[in-house]
Amino acid sequence: MRLTQQEADPIGGITAAPIVAIGAVLALAVSIGLTVAHWHEVGSPVAAVLGIVLVGTAGLTAAVSAAPQFAPFTVDRLWLVVALAVGAAIAEYVSTIGNDRYLYDDYGPIVIGMLILSVAPYCTWISLLLAGLLAAAVLSILVVGSATATMNTVPIGALIAVNSAAVLAMSAAAAGYSYAIVDETLAWQREANRAALRRDAELRAGIARSVQQSRISVLGREVLPFLAGVMTADRITVADADRARELAEALRRALKAGIEATWLDDLAATVRASRDIPVIVDDPEGAAGDLDEDQRSALTALISWLGEGGRSSAIRVTIAVDPTRRRIGIEADPGADPPSRRDLDRFAAVARAVSMRAEVDVTRENVSVELSHVIE
Repeated sequence: MRLTQQEADPIGGITAAPIVAIGAVLALAVSIGLTVAHWHEVGSPVAAVLGIVLVGTAGLTAAVSAAPQFAPFTVDRLWLVVALAVGAAIAEYVSTIGNDRYLYDDYGPIVIGMLILSVAPYCTWISLLLAGLLAAAVLSILVVGSATATMNTVPIGALIAVNSAAVLAMSAAAAGYSYAIVDETLAWQREANRAALRRDAELRAGIARSVQQSRISVLGREVLPFLAGVMTADRITVADADRARELAEALRRALKAGIEATWLDDLAATVRASRDIPVIVDDPEGAAGDLDEDQRSALTALISWLGEGGRSSAIRVTIAVDPTRRRIGIEADPGADPPSRRDLDRFAAVARAVSMRAEVDVTRENVSVELSHVIE
């Protein structure tokens, strides 16, 4: 009930941004077309032009708010868009007051419904329904005010129902889409998570074997021959004592690496093994373990994507923690097919959708993405 497509599927939310722009353009075209069609009923040209300007402003607000660089799209933006569209309907009513002979050529219900429908990927189904109901209530008041000037004897209740039908139908369609797409996305994610858990268990088992093998390698290659030599020696020299300390430190490092490894270290090992690209993780405080699942997914997607298709020749990940924020820096040396800024902006938009601040910088020497979020 509280999720949107943008939150459940950030990539899908980004790809839906052009739909909002198309809806805004269509809404503006409808307002202009219907205003011209009933211009003979317009008594106040200033109010008529103001209505069209408000429609254009509402559409521009929706399109800009849905752009990836301004993610996430919040419910406040929905109310701003609807308020501007309702203001346009009121301006149209004022422009034709006393002369509005037919209600079917008023653009208010259609424009409001189109704008609500276009922002469906960014709002919960409850907020979409509520926006449609409140807009229909305002339109009903306008119908009551203009009913005496219409050329028909239809009951006022029927006029209200017909005038509200467009905005209610489109709002219901938007709410249905939002509910269905979120439900389907969550079902897919649950299935994907089960597969990921199975793969993660296999990966951790492989890493555990790798750590164990590194210990065995140290034991078999260095420690055991050294112990055999010491046991057969007549006396222990200073060099033997120094060598014993070196081997003890090597074993300690192997044990410490196995104990303190985080999911980010596991990811780096996977990318290193599967793509043959060095991935260096600098996380001295183990802060990667404090990221939530959505933030881990965003970071995993970015690092995995940078490691594919020759985009990078080396990747470095640094995590630093200050008193208020956790900062994650990803730097990649360009490979044969370096990523473009536009592609990285999409990942930055995904990061913003999961409550992280993101900055992207692309140069000839390297590619850098800085993520940060407030520590709660």
